[in-house]
Amino acid sequence: MAKSLIEELPRIVSEGRREAAQILERLSSGTQIGLQTNELVLPSKDVSGLFKGSSPQIPNAFNMAGGSGEWMNRLIYGDNLLAMQALLAGDAQTGLPSLRGKVDLIYIDPPFDSKADYRTKISLPGTDIQQKPTVLEQFAYADTWEQGTVSYLRMIYPRLCLMKELLSESGSIYVHIDWHICAYVKVLMDDVFGKDNFINELIWCYQEREMSTRNYNRKHDNILFYCKNKQVDNYTFNPYTITEPYSEITLKKFKYIDENGKRYRLRGKNGTNDPKEENENTYRQYLDENTGTLPRDWFNLPILNQAANERLDYPTQKPEKLLERIIKASSNEGDLVCDFFGGSGTTAAVAERLGRRWITTDIGKPASLVMRKRFIDQEVKPFLYQSIGDYQKEAFRNNKRYKHVGDLSQVVLGLYGALPFTPEQTNDRNFGYIKGTRTLVMVDSPNRLTTAATIRRAVEAKASLLGGDWDKVVVLGWNFAFDISQAIQKYQNSNVEVLVIPPDLLDKLAKKGYKKLIDDRSVRFSSLQYLVAKPLVVKQNGEQDEIDVELENYVLLSPDNIPLDDKDKEKLQQVLERDPLSLIEYWSIDPDYDGVTFRSTWQDYRENVENDNDPLHCVYKTRLRVEHNPHRKVCIKAVDVFGFESQVIEEV
Repeated sequence: MAKSLIEELPRIVSEGRREAAQILERLSSGTQIGLQTNELVLPSKDVSGLFKGSSPQIPNAFNMAGGSGEWMNRLIYGDNLLAMQALLAGDAQTGLPSLRGKVDLIYIDPPFDSKADYRTKISLPGTDIQQKPTVLEQFAYADTWEQGTVSYLRMIYPRLCLMKELLSESGSIYVHIDWHICAYVKVLMDDVFGKDNFINELIWCYQEREMSTRNYNRKHDNILFYCKNKQVDNYTFNPYTITEPYSEITLKKFKYIDENGKRYRLRGKNGTNDPKEENENTYRQYLDENTGTLPRDWFNLPILNQAANERLDYPTQKPEKLLERIIKASSNEGDLVCDFFGGSGTTAAVAERLGRRWITTDIGKPASLVMRKRFIDQEVKPFLYQSIGDYQKEAFRNNKRYKHVGDLSQVVLGLYGALPFTPEQTNDRNFGYIKGTRTLVMVDSPNRLTTAATIRRAVEAKASLLGGDWDKVVVLGWNFAFDISQAIQKYQNSNVEVLVIPPDLLDKLAKKGYKKLIDDRSVRFSSLQYLVAKPLVVKQNGEQDEIDVELENYVLLSPDNIPLDDKDKEKLQQVLERDPLSLIEYWSIDPDYDGVTFRSTWQDYRENVENDNDPLHCVYKTRLRVEHNPHRKVCIKAVDVFGFESQVIEEV
């Protein structure tokens, strides 16, 4: 008989504590996870096909928090458990010290609906398609909901532990959940933060069209509010910044006017309200000294409707007014606000507008792209777009959902047509070879981003494994770093080929089994997508260069690269044939690329209609005016509607 949730809680807590302790122990031992800077984004969206200005001169060794230089906000793509480890460790590349005890406010809105459809609707010219989650996202959702509430609580506990480590002594955390899970998360929060540090359960009331006749209609969410340390009584709380307007009845009570023409009401010092006469036991409460009623633990705010200006068509997007209340109440200008389930980026967007610093993370590629465009649209201060440098989580080994798969690297080798090496030949189970040839094959992990370091490792193995003398090496990967095309170009003379493992392979293995897939030869490994730009046209005009940059083509060699249903793969193929550039969701330019850090100084994206009134296409040509440089490298980066990134480098 299965254990009840109450019986499971001690084990959930014990395992979560142990996982968090191991993470913190690794940090202190020097084993750290790093952040990889994909872009330094300097928001400047296209409005007329012309960029006026010069590329900012920002050094690679960024001057950040903790030094004499400028703080930069961060959008991090990846598992928040890894992102928080990186923030606790600090980011040496960008000069960021450890943020342990440095975060002033955390708000999280983790997904709490196990039946949610995590597909993303993508509108293309003439058709709509539904993208299924990436392999990394599939792991995350499986970890979260495989066993329902038990899995959810196992997921959240160690993350709450790391959030506590990040919070400052005066910091606070708000956890946004609903009736499914509130009681259980409250128990975990009491354990992690201490029951005495619980401040409020906030109720957000709203209206929705859906109504039920089988229960009281559920029209609210719960938000648990804890401080880091109530004992010192210094946690940040600014109630007068979020007062609610007085009612008409209360306003009428300010019926007196003093000698300076200021309105006031009488209050009794002994606690009585509105005494009829002024005497030694009363005092004057002036209207202009009180902006309204102090906040209650419930508030009525509408959810975003279809016509809302801030609406991004992101399924779990929260209204900005909700985050305004929380951020104003529990932080001050200049404070650091973090959201580790970033979603549509509402927390960071509001924090920026209110003068706070921010960090936001999400494991979803669609979410990361939505946030990047939102921040550019808002013209936020320059920010870093980063990912987890080494995405080696290796949760696959412990994921019960895929126990039937066995040794995954060996399975993928077999499906590709390669043979594994024997343990006597090499202990590395990720390598194999094509029988009768001198072709080496390397299989990357589903929980790793295939990066330039992966390609280098494969090339080194080609030269050294079993005496070397291999003619070619093939790298099979699941998820790819933003600069993978650049890495492939770097090693193009080393006879290395990079192919994509089908994103639905794990599901196929679960449904059909390994032998069936071998027999019907239905697994196809595809080449990566790539971007084609026309040759640069450069004209020197005094001390400036005018550079015409134009995209020519976008090549997505096979819809099999994309996690789509078969009918949507057919639709995609039709779009590829008639309008391939329409797959470009976002593109940006660094006109002075240094080969290390991509500085995005010009951007366009499909929803930007200020330049062409076309929400389904970007503009594909622009003219940059920048300071003259006879040895310029121009780097062009594009992200397609599925989140795949490509870049090309053109030299002047």
